Amino acid sequence: MSGRGIALYPASLDPIHYGHINVAVRASRFFEKLVIGIYANPDKKAVLFDIDERVELAREVFKKYPSISVAKYNVLTVQYAESVGAIALVRGLRVFGDFEFEFRMGMANKKLAPQLETIMILSDEQYMHISSSTIREIAQLGGDVSSMAPPIISEALRKKYCK
Repeated sequence: MSGRGIALYPASLDPIHYGHINVAVRASRFFEKLVIGIYANPDKKAVLFDIDERVELAREVFKKYPSISVAKYNVLTVQYAESVGAIALVRGLRVFGDFEFEFRMGMANKKLAPQLETIMILSDEQYMHISSSTIREIAQLGGDVSSMAPPIISEALRKKYCK
């Protein structure tokens, strides 16, 4: 079942994991199109994968979902949402601390773009423990992240940390 309109799921995806995928696929059921927008923050020096790598990996992960597209952006999220015609922002929640952050961000976005709704989707329970930073740390120390991220991501992490 798909609904109407376009939604934007802004995320850094460094790297993308099953929690992100779970939220995106579930959100895509409510909209004609879901754009996964990866923010190309020029000041963010602590990323493992550069913006083009993150976009390429996410496109590969979502290639079997025709209503999901992936793009990069470098403006205010609400400006990018407007440029793609989004009526909503999708945000994923894992733990209670996420709610406080997302609540504040949602309120700021509402001030900037009153017509844009923020939709919060709870991650399925089996993915609540997963975060990109945890995956990076496990992979850096040679651990197995195959239960947390698709094979293409596990392989990309292995290659990054073997350099």
